Amino acid sequence: MNYFTTLISSNFHSMIYGYIRVSTDRQTVANQRYEITTFCQKEHLVVDGWIQETISGTRATSKRQLGDLLNQVKKGDLIICAELSRLGRSLFMIMDILNTCMEKECRVWTIKEGYRLGEDIQSKVLAFAFGLSAEIERQLISQRTREALARRRAEGVVLGRKAGSKNQRYKLDDKADVIARMLKKGCSQRKIAATCGVSKSTLNRWMKGRIGLILTVD
Repeated sequence: MNYFTTLISSNFHSMIYGYIRVSTDRQTVANQRYEITTFCQKEHLVVDGWIQETISGTRATSKRQLGDLLNQVKKGDLIICAELSRLGRSLFMIMDILNTCMEKECRVWTIKEGYRLGEDIQSKVLAFAFGLSAEIERQLISQRTREALARRRAEGVVLGRKAGSKNQRYKLDDKADVIARMLKKGCSQRKIAATCGVSKSTLNRWMKGRIGLILTVD
C-alpha cells in the first residue's frame, strides 16, 4: 500500500494536499512550502499531506508523484499549490490535470493567481480555460525563461556582456576610419575583421547598419 492509499484510507473526511514541485536540486522547496503554509493559516486550513518532488514539469503526469495523487483523490479533496506552473510546463498539460480533477470533483486552488476551481468545477474550468489561456501561457514562458537562466548560471555560464563592455557591432564605430581606409584599399572583409578583432559576420552586420558612417570618413 503506497503513501497516498494509506493516507486516504485512514481518513474519511475531505483531504487537503499541498503540492510542491521544483525542476532541479538547486531550487529550493522552502519558498513554496512557506507560501502554502502561510496561506492555509490565513484560511484556517490544515494540510493533511504534502507531495513534494524534484522533476521537470515537462515529464508526463503519470511519471510524477502528482500522477499518483490524481489517481487517489476523491470528491471534495483539495489540492493547493503556489502557482499553476507547478502543475505542468504547458497549457495543455495543465488543462488535462484540471480536467482530471473536474471529473473527480476534486478542488484545485493556486495561491499566486488566486484560482479556486472547486464547486461546480466544470463550468469554472471551462470559463477559466479560454479566458485565461493567454495569461497562463505568458506565465509559463516567463517561468521557463527563469529556469533556463538559472540552469545556465549554475553551469557557470556568464550571462550578458561584461560590465562596461559594448556590443561588438557598436564598438566598431570607433574603428570606422580604419574600416573605411581598408575598404578603399580593396582589403577583404576577412582581413578587415581580423584587424578589428571581430568575426566577419559581425563586421558585415556593422557595415550594413553603419554604411552612412563609413561614407562620412575621409
